[in-house]
Amino acid sequence: MENIILTGDRPTGRLHLGHYVGSLKRRVELQNKNDYKELIILIADAQALTDNSGNPQKVRDNVIEVMLDYLAVGLDPKKVTFCIQSQIRALPELTAYYMNLVTLPRVLRNPTVKSEIKLRGFNNNEESGVPVGFVNYPISQAADITAFKANLIPVGDDQEPMIEQTREVVRSFNRIYNTDVLVECKSVLPENEICSRLPGTDGGAKMSKSIGNCIYLADDEATIKKKVNSMASFPRALEEPGIVEGNVIFTYLRAFANDSHFEKYYPEFKNLDELESAYKKGGLGDGRIKKFLNDVLQEELKPIREKRIEFSKNIPYILEVLKEGSEKANMLADKTLEEVKSAMGINYFVNDEYINEQIEKHSN
Repeated sequence: MENIILTGDRPTGRLHLGHYVGSLKRRVELQNKNDYKELIILIADAQALTDNSGNPQKVRDNVIEVMLDYLAVGLDPKKVTFCIQSQIRALPELTAYYMNLVTLPRVLRNPTVKSEIKLRGFNNNEESGVPVGFVNYPISQAADITAFKANLIPVGDDQEPMIEQTREVVRSFNRIYNTDVLVECKSVLPENEICSRLPGTDGGAKMSKSIGNCIYLADDEATIKKKVNSMASFPRALEEPGIVEGNVIFTYLRAFANDSHFEKYYPEFKNLDELESAYKKGGLGDGRIKKFLNDVLQEELKPIREKRIEFSKNIPYILEVLKEGSEKANMLADKTLEEVKSAMGINYFVNDEYINEQIEKHSN
């Protein structure tokens, strides 16, 4: 089976380091291996509107911001199909059919849905409760994935419950309609466990645009330094042993630092193991560790930032990439929709089968 890879992001803001280590770097690796039939990246603007319906301009503006980040990290339009969710006409119809295969309690039991509802602070009342479209997110995502018959989905581990729900939809559909039209998928997780869910600069469980604890790929040098220096650490006297586990500074170092960084910026130590061992003994201040982390992040993000600036000078090119990609995506998704409707028996006008069936039935 030839691999079809699908991934994407909600255009609710610029992408950050959590996106970068959790998914973007892996996408570039997959792209460069060329071991796939299609690599599709979906900008999920329709899904973003489920909790931004009162501010559509935010979503509209961030379509380009996300594309700038994609191109800046090295994703190549010659190898990747970039498309916009709202422009793929088959997706809402597929979502409607799949909604009949999943119960509301099952959706609400989804750990990702539960955590996202809590994160956004939705209330349990008519005025500010959870939008139906937001709760429907796992079903909508199942439509996105199955429309392109994707079998590999690069995600962070927090999205695994969503992928499992897609597999449930696929199994239910194929069983009920006695078909193999829909393809089961599996997650492609970051190899570095820390990268699966990079914490925020405040030490919170997740880097999140809505919380404001992010380092963005587009941040300039001074902003990155300021955010690194503001990172939370455990209070202690210099001579006291330092705590590594749960220390956000060292979590970031585990995600980004390698031996060459030590040789270049912190030659007193050969690698992170040596630094952590010395820190645990005491005598090393957080200021020096933060300086090292800042050096590492500046080296990683400078070329991305510079490429982003260059791409921002040619917005018409980016829009053309999205337009062409969306047109291609429509052809792929339309074909799947036709197969789905055929399996369900609601393709009334594609040939004479239905009319002949009904004539025979009513002629007796």
